[in-house]
Amino acid sequence: MESNRVCCLYRVSTDKQVDYDNNHEADIPMQRKACHKFAEQMGWEIVHEEQEDGVSGHKVRAEDRDKIQTIKELARKGKFDILLVFMFDRIGRIADETPFVVEWFVKNGIQVWSTQEGEQRFDNHIDKLLNYIRFWQADGESEKTSIRTKTSMGQLVEEGHFKGGCAAYGYDLVKTGRFNKRKHEVYDLKINESEAAVVRLMFDKYTKEGFGSWRIANYLNEKGYRNRSGEKWVQASVRTILSNLTYTGVLRCGESRSGVIPELQIITQEQFDAVQEIYKSRKKTDSPRVPLNTRGQSLLAGNVFCGHCGARLNLTTNGRYRKSKDGVLDTAPRVRYTCYGKTRKRTECDGQTGYTMAKLDSIVDKLIRRIFAKMKGVPKSAVVSARYEKEVSQKKKRLASLRSGLADSQRKLDLLKAEIVKCLEGKSSFTSETLSGLIAEEEKDLNERKAAIADAETDIKHGEETRKRLSDRYDELISWSELYDGATIEQKKMIVNSMITRIDVFSGYELKVEFDFDIRQFFEGLDLEESA
Repeated sequence: MESNRVCCLYRVSTDKQVDYDNNHEADIPMQRKACHKFAEQMGWEIVHEEQEDGVSGHKVRAEDRDKIQTIKELARKGKFDILLVFMFDRIGRIADETPFVVEWFVKNGIQVWSTQEGEQRFDNHIDKLLNYIRFWQADGESEKTSIRTKTSMGQLVEEGHFKGGCAAYGYDLVKTGRFNKRKHEVYDLKINESEAAVVRLMFDKYTKEGFGSWRIANYLNEKGYRNRSGEKWVQASVRTILSNLTYTGVLRCGESRSGVIPELQIITQEQFDAVQEIYKSRKKTDSPRVPLNTRGQSLLAGNVFCGHCGARLNLTTNGRYRKSKDGVLDTAPRVRYTCYGKTRKRTECDGQTGYTMAKLDSIVDKLIRRIFAKMKGVPKSAVVSARYEKEVSQKKKRLASLRSGLADSQRKLDLLKAEIVKCLEGKSSFTSETLSGLIAEEEKDLNERKAAIADAETDIKHGEETRKRLSDRYDELISWSELYDGATIEQKKMIVNSMITRIDVFSGYELKVEFDFDIRQFFEGLDLEESA
């Protein structure tokens, strides 16, 4: 039986390794050349070769590596006698696994050789220990290499440079004239205007008309848009684009972020954040803040409930024909909001079974228009600034009072500590135990005052931030008021659901409307509580 039959294993962690030095892995051709030369020198015959491209020996365990399992099966069948690799870390770099993989081959009668490190033997405990240490070191080197790579990539991104890879849809790769340590030319990103227009269209459809990613994909395909490969859009691709921070002009790598790079910004940060908030809200199926879909002609979706039992009102269509007062047959379908609890007998509901869509939508539409009309007739300062200036003024007075109390407390503490000296000199009327207790109480009071001041300062800071947010919200509402009259039903639905968190409908179309917190803040200046 032959005893010099060789099986070779070659592996690289990426499919782009083309050179080798002390810091990088050898590429496949170099590993193969070295193994063939070594086998020839040893007088061995190579009978089988396996190659792994882009497989990490540090991250992928042997049981999940098809080539390792194939070589093990060949060993069981006695198809070769020697396993030869360029270096032992080509077998793997996992400290708690790879040493035992090597030992498995030896125990099954296979010699394990490296062109650089010789044979791995297990004649005694020292051999086993050295085998473990070798792969423990390789594991550690992989960890350090990973950390160095992540750090380097993170620093590159923080400096505003593209880390490499494929350009996201909406961008092109452009040569920079710079070269990395491997003498490979480095690329930067540049906006592809035609693709960027499609990206903006996606974000607009999602935020302004309530389209979901599936509906956006269908819309693009119907309009003749195709992806970079010339194929139709799919939901997953649209979702990936809608969640890519790069379109705001910010590059990222792990936890690292660049500042905003204006020449790479396709959409605003505000619109990107709006998309993420809508996505999160739609996942909260129990109480979504935005309509789950904006198809159809109904104005309300997802936030309208029965005022009697609390069940959600669902849209239903009645196909039965009805005659009008003049006897003309009305063939238009009758669309209604119906109480799910009552129709499904899930609740003891004493309210109406349903409410005509056109009538209920009309009531809410008039309410929204009345709010917009009121807002346009009142100066912004009367609605926002005056109220928050007063609130901030009150908070600043409280902070001043706390600081005054802190100064008093500090003076008392200083006096008590001065009394300690008198106590030591025998000149104090207080005992040391009494002074110690008084000082402890005063220090506790001082710390509590400091904590209260810190909270008050934070409260003032947040109050000013809230005023700015409310001011921005006011501007947004004014823009909506200007858009509303000429808006599509999809746009109106998004506006209504952004302003109203919940509508409870009672018999006779009596409504209880819960507005968004910011909208409620405007009621003081607009006197809308009664009309709402």
